[in-house]
Amino acid sequence: MVDVTTKNETVRVAVARGEVVMQPKTLQAIKDGSIAKGDVLAVAQVAGILAAKQTGSLIPMCHPLFITGADISFVLDEAGSKVNIQATVKTTGKTGVEMEALTAVSVTGLTIYDMCKAIDKGMVVDNVRLVEKTGGKSGRYEREGEQQWQEK
Repeated sequence: MVDVTTKNETVRVAVARGEVVMQPKTLQAIKDGSIAKGDVLAVAQVAGILAAKQTGSLIPMCHPLFITGADISFVLDEAGSKVNIQATVKTTGKTGVEMEALTAVSVTGLTIYDMCKAIDKGMVVDNVRLVEKTGGKSGRYEREGEQQWQEK
């Protein structure tokens, strides 16, 4: 791991996004709450938050961090037949939370897949990316061309 002993503690925030593309009937079943395993988005949200907290245990060179905030939100895109996922992770520390946000999105997407695979094995967890980060010596990063998040 990189030695961060001498780095300053700053407020750090990372936002990541991804999506799960599926058949229209699968998206409708999620909306209707008719998936046999339960409330897909509620379970996926909890899984994503847990994943953010466990990133240091999963990714070998990541530091274990004290996460001060984690939020997972969704936008259901009927036209694209997908669930859009956004994770926002915060900490005050010596290293950023980009990996925590990316891990949260990934595990959230995998949880959606797991909960719906009985009716749609062709789902794709896709386009996992960092869209914004603040804090630390390198300052602010924003992915160009990223659209505003519109929760519904």
